[in-house]
Amino acid sequence: MFKKRGLSLGVIAGLLVVQGFFQHSLILPTWKRDYATDMDMDEISRIDPAQMLAALTGFREMIAGILWVKADAFFDEGNYDAILPIIRLVTILDHKQIDVYSTGMWHIGYNFTDEESRSDRRYLPSSLALGAEGSTYNSETYELFFETGWIWYHKIQDRHDRAVEWFEEAVKKKDIQPARRNLLAQAYLKNNEPEKARLYLFDLLTKAEELYAEDQDYHNLQNRDTLELNHDNILVRMAQRGDFMRASGQPWDYQYDTEPAFDVGFSAKVTVPEPKVLQIEGTWRVRPVGTRVRLILKDADYENDAPGGMDWEASDAIELDPPKDVTFMQEQLFVKNRRFTKRVDMSRDPTMYPFTKDNYVIEFFYNPRNAPPHIKDKFGYNGQGMTDQNYLNEEVVPGQRVIYARFDIPREAILRRGEYEIGLNTPVIKTVNYVERTAIELKNNVIQVPSLREGQ
Repeated sequence: MFKKRGLSLGVIAGLLVVQGFFQHSLILPTWKRDYATDMDMDEISRIDPAQMLAALTGFREMIAGILWVKADAFFDEGNYDAILPIIRLVTILDHKQIDVYSTGMWHIGYNFTDEESRSDRRYLPSSLALGAEGSTYNSETYELFFETGWIWYHKIQDRHDRAVEWFEEAVKKKDIQPARRNLLAQAYLKNNEPEKARLYLFDLLTKAEELYAEDQDYHNLQNRDTLELNHDNILVRMAQRGDFMRASGQPWDYQYDTEPAFDVGFSAKVTVPEPKVLQIEGTWRVRPVGTRVRLILKDADYENDAPGGMDWEASDAIELDPPKDVTFMQEQLFVKNRRFTKRVDMSRDPTMYPFTKDNYVIEFFYNPRNAPPHIKDKFGYNGQGMTDQNYLNEEVVPGQRVIYARFDIPREAILRRGEYEIGLNTPVIKTVNYVERTAIELKNNVIQVPSLREGQ
C-alpha cells in the first residue's frame, strides 16, 4: 500500500515537472506568439497557467464569457478598478468579444472621474488603443471603428481629422445604422470641411428618398426629413458665412456674418485659496450663452504635452492604470453674462492628482470648432470671425485661430507651502488685462439672454 502511494506521489511529481517544462518551453511562447498581441511580460505574469492552458485547448471563449459575467457584477457594485484587468483578459482570450471592447473603451474613457465628476484624461490613450486593437480583429463590422471615432469626436474634441478617419472606415461597413452613418457629416464640419459634409449628406439624402419611395415606413420618412433639414442648414450657413465666396477665390465687398472679426476680450485670474484648490475667474465679451473655455493644469514636463491638451496617440499600449506620478486636470469654464467663475477642488483625489513634480502649467484654450452652431455662425469654423487683442493664437493649432494662454505655477504654490503657506502669500496669476469684478457683478447670478435686436 505504501509502495503504491509512493509510486503515485512520484508520478504526480513527475507530471508537475513535465507540466512546468511544457508551460515555460511551449505554452508561454505559444501564448505570446498567438494570443498575447501587444501584452508585456507584466501582463502575462498576471494570467494563471490554467487559463493559458485552457485558451490553447479551445476553451478561450468559454472562460472569457464566465469572466465577463463576473465583470457585470463588479459594474453593479461600482467596483470599477476590478473591471479593468477582466476587460483586458477577456479581450486577450477572445478577440471577437466586440461588446467587451466597446464597453471597455467607454469604461476607461468615461467612468474614471474625480469627486467633481471630472474625467481622468490620462486613460484616454488606452481607450483609443483598445479601440484600435479591437477594430483590427473585427474589421468586418463598423462598431469599433465607430466607437474609436466617437472618443475622438465627443470626448477628446481635438484632432477632428482623426474622428473623420475612423468614421469614414465605419461607414464602409454594411451593418452600420443610419443615425451613426449620418454622424460623419458632423465630423466633417468640425474638421472645417463643410462642402464635403454637404456633398456627403446630399448623397445620403438621395438614397434615403429612393428608400422611402420603395417603402413608406415612418423610420424611412424620419431619416429622409432629418437628412434634408441638415443638408439645407449647411447650405444656409455656408452662404451666410461666406464659405462659397472664399472657395471661389474671388474678391468680395459683401459683409458676411463672420465679418468683421469680433474681439472676445478674454481675461483670467487664478487664485489658490487652499492647497490643491483653484479659484478661476475671467471675462468673455460674447453675450449669447454657449461658450465653454477649456482649463488645463498639467505637469510642466509632461512627456506627451501638446498645447491645450496632450498627444493622445503618443503610445499604442493598453495600460490598465495611468502613470502614478502624472497630473493632468481638464475642466470646462461656462460663460454667463460675459464672465466665468469656477472653483476647482483637487484635494480629495491624490491618486488622480498626485502633484509629484516641481513645476506645473495652467492653460486656457478655446477652439471655435467645438462651439455650438449659433456661435460658429459668427466665428466660423477656423475662427476667422474671432479675434482678441492679447491671446489670439494662430500657431498652436495649424490653420486655425484659437484663444490660448499659458502660465507657469510652482508645486509649492499649488500645495500652499514655503513662501505660499496660508497666512503669508496667496498665489495669484492674472492675465495682463484682467479687471476685478464689482460688488454688483458678484451678486448678479441671473443669466442675461440678448434679444435678436441687440448686437454683440
